[in-house]
Amino acid sequence: MAYSRLSSEEERKCCWVCFATVEDDYEAKWVKPCRCRGTTKWVHQTCLQRWVDEKQKGNSSAEVCCPQCGTRYIIVFPEFGPILKVVDSVDKMIQHACPFGMGLLFCGGVYWTAFTYGFIVVLQVMGTDEGYTFMEEVENKLLLLISMPLIPVLLVLGRMIQWEDVVLRLWRRHAPRFLTKLINCDQSSLPRLPADTTRMVDPVSATRIVCGAVVLPSCAVLCGNLLFRSVGSNIQRSMMGGIAFIAFKGAIKIYYKQQQYIRQAQRVIKDYQEEVVFQTPRFSSAM
Repeated sequence: MAYSRLSSEEERKCCWVCFATVEDDYEAKWVKPCRCRGTTKWVHQTCLQRWVDEKQKGNSSAEVCCPQCGTRYIIVFPEFGPILKVVDSVDKMIQHACPFGMGLLFCGGVYWTAFTYGFIVVLQVMGTDEGYTFMEEVENKLLLLISMPLIPVLLVLGRMIQWEDVVLRLWRRHAPRFLTKLINCDQSSLPRLPADTTRMVDPVSATRIVCGAVVLPSCAVLCGNLLFRSVGSNIQRSMMGGIAFIAFKGAIKIYYKQQQYIRQAQRVIKDYQEEVVFQTPRFSSAM
């Protein structure tokens, strides 16, 4: 079979994917998709399509660039028919709306979790019968939908208040000297004053704040039932138990912080000492 004579440019065509030339396959379609010159200028259409498929990894809309010169390949698809255009538009709308829908689902989950926790706290503090009666007597149910999720939020915000630092600082400054000696708060006896008098220990931890806020109602009810059994009202008993629990925990925390403050003030930096290297004596083999 006779073939037309190839031009000099066609004779130099060599696919940079399969390294085949024009003489290997006269019917193959060639393309020069980038700014490359020389041997990397030409490539088989089928070889390039296969190489692009490997780079896109199933995402047909992903951009692919030449590995040599970095030119972005111009990839053109056949146009959709009218029905497929509608389907494609709907698919793109759903794809863009899904992140917003996921955000709404997450916010809804957080809201109902907070609402459920607030509902449990009300029943726990007021008692089951009084709690149900209270919520049934509320005329504006929208108020319940707003107030219940605020309970865990207020507990977390209250847990973030470091009132122990304020009390300890005021105690150090204004308490009489004979009282400061009870918990070693007399700063005149310390060799130095640390640079940071607060937060030397007890760094703020988000997990610790949330967990402390969540268990506070249960601890308040437990302390109220143990210490104030004579109080008839469940709410008053729980409130008094909560105050007692916070005060007791705060007193321990203040004492612990003061002891850490004293350790910080009494620390000593020692002189540098070279390590003494003990060498094992060598014995002569000759006796």
